[in-house]
Amino acid sequence: MSTDKRKQSLYFPETMLKDLQREADRLDRSLSWVVQRCVRIGMLDLKKLPSTDDPTHQP
Repeated sequence: MSTDKRKQSLYFPETMLKDLQREADRLDRSLSWVVQRCVRIGMLDLKKLPSTDDPTHQP
């Protein structure tokens, strides 16, 4: 399996970035690793959210 190595800049609020860095330090992992795991785990919840194209979607 090939891994896509494109780089992307992401901007986080300072408090969130500090929380992520604290977890990276606790886990002895890189900040990038922690963010990637957060996205992977959070993607399951994101997919449960209704699309704005969904006719049952109410803002």
